This record gives sequence, structure tokens and C-alpha cells, in this order.
Amino acid sequence: MSSADSHWMAQALRLAERGMYTTSPNPRVGCVLVHDGKVVGEGWHAFAGESHAEVHALHAAGKQALGATAYVTLEPCSHHGRTPPCADALIAAGIKRVVAAMQDPNPMVAGNGLKRLRAAGMQVESGLMESAALELNIGFVSRMTCGKPWVRSKIAASVDGRTALANGSSKWITGEAARRDVQHWRARSCAVLTGVGTVLADDPQLNVREVESGRQPLRVVLDSKLRIPATAKILRNGKTLVYTAATDVAKQQALIATGAEVVVLAGPTGKVDLSAVLCDLGKRGCNEILVEAGSTLNGVLLEAGLVNELVLYLAPQLLGDAARGMAGLGELTSLSQRVALQWSDVRRVGSDLRIVAKISKEDRSCSAES
Repeated sequence: MSSADSHWMAQALRLAERGMYTTSPNPRVGCVLVHDGKVVGEGWHAFAGESHAEVHALHAAGKQALGATAYVTLEPCSHHGRTPPCADALIAAGIKRVVAAMQDPNPMVAGNGLKRLRAAGMQVESGLMESAALELNIGFVSRMTCGKPWVRSKIAASVDGRTALANGSSKWITGEAARRDVQHWRARSCAVLTGVGTVLADDPQLNVREVESGRQPLRVVLDSKLRIPATAKILRNGKTLVYTAATDVAKQQALIATGAEVVVLAGPTGKVDLSAVLCDLGKRGCNEILVEAGSTLNGVLLEAGLVNELVLYLAPQLLGDAARGMAGLGELTSLSQRVALQWSDVRRVGSDLRIVAKISKEDRSCSAES
């Protein structure tokens, strides 16, 4: 493939990013139609249930689509869902060549769209800028292939890895720019997950502010004993899901009266079954989960191998050994027990550093099966 192909695919990826906050549970997809070196149509998928990127691009191109090359960030669908197959639309429009960044991980597609295009006589190529396309839809891929969303844990800490003083004081360790940046991670997530300890200590709302997203993520609370008060801010103005191991009907009804949904998923230890929670969120169509919790829940999730990625905001300050750490992993007796990371991105946000790191393991997205 040529440098021109890379140029047009990069443009398609930029179009796909426009659906960053809105496409869930569908993938983020962009499409560019090019004829004789000029763009004749482009589009992106904005909302589930509405036209896909290819259809928007074909409508924009009209008759100019005949003989054009389609650059699309994900394999065109080949099945009837809420909308007709995009592969058929491309064939009907007389597209000559299709370049896809990656194959669709959805088992209902998974190569069938590309096969259909080839069978119709099109020139079809796949794999151009695949890593960028995968990163854009990392949660969708995780849900399609493993049944679980991509779990991303956000942690704000001092440069010596402390998230709060020993007395629990933590407002604010990081600066205003970092706190604004967090809103974008919330906005792209299908759900924001926390533990009841954080709710009791900080009474957070965990909603999206200062970002035009058009929707609010599902707010999820893990509360084994149903200690969350019905007056908690996280239960206001939006759908909240509480996972518990408690069967106390009166407590459940008090939360349901606030508009929350209560789901009992008890593990063998009498606490919430975390892996079952992720499977349930996957069934609900959640692609990406943002964890905003304290060291206890972060530690439990990391030990269970249920975190895929960390977003660390490090402030230029030292809080000392007595302050609280990032994750309660307990004492490690061997370096083989450590949680290894792979740096993905490091940049300055205001006065703080933002580090994005994936958990290093053979199969991050399908670990710790139920």
C-alpha cells in the first residue's frame, strides 16, 4: 500500500474519533471515499442505531462513489443488525477498492464482510494502520472477543505514589488541568466504577462535566454489604448500578426507590464477584470501564488480573511513607509477583504528569475468567 493510502486512512481514523463519546455500544468507525486522488465523500458512525460511517460517506459522494476507493477503519459489516449490511451498500454503489484498517472482532462479521466484497469482484486490503484502529476500539474488541469490557483505572497521586494523607485527605493532590483531563476519560467510558469506601469517604458524583458528550456513563458501585446511603450523590441524576453480595431486601428497596438498579453477584468469600461483574457489564454492552477508586479496590482488581490499563496523574510533590498508596497489593515476597507495566503515553497536563500504561501480561483483555 502507498503513502497516499496511509494519508487517507489517517483521515478516516480522525473521523472515527468524532464518535469517541457517542457510539457505544457500537465501535468508532470512520470512512473516506477517494476518486482520482480527491475526497468525494466521508462519514463517521455517531450513534448506535443510526447509519454507519460507510453509509454517510456514500450519501455524501452520491454518483461519484462509482469506481472510488473506500478507506474504512473497521471491516464493513455483513449482517443485518439495526441497519443493513455496509458491505452490500459499498457493492451497490460500485466501489472499486476497499482498504480496511482491521477485521471486525464481532463473530457475526469476523472476516465475512471482506469475503463478501472480494466475491463481488472488489480489490480488498486489510491491516493498514491496524494498531491505531485497534487502540481506538480497544473496549469493543475486548467485549467481542472476551465478553468483558476494557478496564482502565485512573489514579491521582504524588510523585512518590501516594493518593491521600494517612487521615484520608486528598483534595486536591493534582491540579485543575489534570482534573479536567479526567472528564474526557469518563466521557469515552461506558461506565465509571467505584467502591463503597470511596462513596462513604468522598461522596463523589462521578459524572461527566465540562465535556460535550451527549450522554452520561453508567455509574457502578461495588458494595458487598449495601452500606451506601440512599442520599449519596452518586445515586442522583442518572442511572446507577449497585452490585452487592447482600440479600437484605429492605436495603435493596431503599436504593431502588432512588432509581438505582441493585444486582446481587456474590462470590465464594461473601463479597462481590468482580469477574462476574465485568461479565455482566459486558452483556450490558459496556466497552470501556473507568475505575475511580481507592487503594483497596485498585489492589483487589490488580491482584485478580482484571485491570487492563492505568491512567496515572502524578503531581510534583512528596507526601511521605505514612500517606496512602495507589494499590493495596499486600507484601510481595518475590519480584515475580510484581505488576509489570508497558508505557503507552507520557505527557504533561498542567503542572502534573499523565502516564498511560497497559498491564503487561500475555492476554490482558481475557485474563481472570470467571
